[in-house]
Amino acid sequence: MSVVVQARAMAGELAALRRSLHRRPEVGLHLPGTQERVLAALDGLPLEVTTGRDCTSVTAVLRGSGTRTGGGTGTVLLRADLDALPVQEETGLAFTSEVDGAMHGCGHDLHTAMLVGAAHLLSARRDRLAGDVVFMFQPGEEGWEGARTMIGEGVLEASGRRADAAYALHVFSTLGPSGQFSTRPGVLLAASATLTVTVHGQGGHGSAPHQAKDPVPVLAEMITGLQAAVTRRFDVFDPVVLTVGVVRAGTRSNIIPETATFEATIRSFSARSQARMREVALRLVHGIADAHGLEAEASYDEGRPPTVNQPGETAFAADVVAETFGDHRYSPLDNPFTGAEDFARVLAEVPGCLLALGALPPGADPAKAAFNHSPHAVFDDAVLPDGAALLTELAQRRLDLLPAEGDH
Repeated sequence: MSVVVQARAMAGELAALRRSLHRRPEVGLHLPGTQERVLAALDGLPLEVTTGRDCTSVTAVLRGSGTRTGGGTGTVLLRADLDALPVQEETGLAFTSEVDGAMHGCGHDLHTAMLVGAAHLLSARRDRLAGDVVFMFQPGEEGWEGARTMIGEGVLEASGRRADAAYALHVFSTLGPSGQFSTRPGVLLAASATLTVTVHGQGGHGSAPHQAKDPVPVLAEMITGLQAAVTRRFDVFDPVVLTVGVVRAGTRSNIIPETATFEATIRSFSARSQARMREVALRLVHGIADAHGLEAEASYDEGRPPTVNQPGETAFAADVVAETFGDHRYSPLDNPFTGAEDFARVLAEVPGCLLALGALPPGADPAKAAFNHSPHAVFDDAVLPDGAALLTELAQRRLDLLPAEGDH
């Protein structure tokens, strides 16, 4: 029986797991309920399971018993993220989040169910695996540096040797048609950074601004100045995206506050633009503050690096999609996404590939569907079996291609 047929026979179980995770989302690095569900879903499989020290991660190693001419072994790592978002769900689904202020709005519940499915499928093929598979169930992807934590705890060497290749899937609620796989070699997702600025002024009465030092218009000038900078200081072919997501100032309309604060996320595709944006942003905010006789406190925190797919691994993954599901199920991407992903930290250490998987619900218009991170984002459970099947095929076929020890 083919991997795809076996995976589709598991569709009900995978959907049930995904919906169970969706109902009880957890945010951050510490997800005890999610970890418990993952461990229960893996129970009984021939896996060496360990849990994290500094986060509620799950690492499971499957030892392949297949043989290869010349002997030797290799390791392939498969990853899924576990954490939800601090978002109040508004989808109205029958399995809507039961936790106020938390929602699986980025599809990590699907990723987890697909990797559990791959663990079952690969365990059933243990005697055909010419190497080991590491299943990386990672909390804290949404800005909590979960990948960095797991790497620090040794996930890349969990099999006893460093992983030779790494793969992951990411679903999208607007990428259609459902079940379509896409990726590209090189940069797939952007680097991320966070700029936090507090302008210190002098409070006073709103009717007499000349007797105070109002930080609010200074803050506003900084925000518009930064927006101008990204369009005038950077090459359009190596762009930067800056979005101010938080602005805080004041308590009443007739009170000039002592301070005003904003926070911005910054996305870029190259180390050059990443470094230059730091320089430009900090000089700009301090210069504007100084011009108005105020002081600014600014921090620029570099988050994740760009997610970079190794070209050979990307070509391999595209071939596996086509051979498993047909040529029509793979679409190469012309351009990268401006989102960021901390699977980037794995790919910075191990050659591999992150693939996008369309999960647009049946009948939905991709132009009108809510995007990932929206409180209205909805994903199609029908993609779960094929996602599990692809992860299985990637691991099994890649192990078959790894050279025996001593070969070069």
